[in-house]
Amino acid sequence: MTLQVTILAAGMGTRLGRPWPKPLTPLADGRSIMAQQMDNVRAAFGDEARVTVVVGFKLELILEAFPDALFVYNEAYDQTNTSKSLLKALRASSDGGVLWMNGDVVFDAEVLRRVRPHMDAGRSFVCVNTSQVAEEEVKYTVDTEGFVAELSKTVEDGLGEAVGINYVAAQDKAVLIAHLDACGEQDYFERGIETAIASDGLKVVPVDISDLFAVEVDFEGDLERANQRG
Repeated sequence: MTLQVTILAAGMGTRLGRPWPKPLTPLADGRSIMAQQMDNVRAAFGDEARVTVVVGFKLELILEAFPDALFVYNEAYDQTNTSKSLLKALRASSDGGVLWMNGDVVFDAEVLRRVRPHMDAGRSFVCVNTSQVAEEEVKYTVDTEGFVAELSKTVEDGLGEAVGINYVAAQDKAVLIAHLDACGEQDYFERGIETAIASDGLKVVPVDISDLFAVEVDFEGDLERANQRG
């Protein structure tokens, strides 16, 4: 069975302020952020994984760095946010579910091993960290059944943070595509998930990975944390 994995790497990464796509930012171990993601995918899924990268800003640098990947081009990378990059990726995907991640997440490969049973069972999910709830991060709440109820940066009394690693099951993909299509140009993909939950009853499992390492690199402090991982 082929596992579809998408890395969202179209953005300009202005907050980190590098002259190259943020996923190509070097880490202390000599790899780039995306190289460690690719290594993690291979370590967890082996030859089962087919990786598609959504590119935009300085795309040729990513194409040259990862010639064996598949690519989807977000030509409006400087005018749109992750909702539209994910939309393009899902529309280009084959039948079946899709695991996707932001191209700036440094994480332990064990995260992917932990979520594999959910993928095999056809359960859509978002990976979450319940050990911290920072104001500027995407936060979540749950309903009475334990599924995600709210998912945004403006959530009050959030139970934790979304870490940027997520999965849409095959039976949920069409609904998510419709809601991503309806999102505003500057919306994050979490908006599409949230409206699909509210309007169509999409069931999304919050998978707690608080005990594993995962950091989304937006600022220099995040990069320092990523480089201190043990």
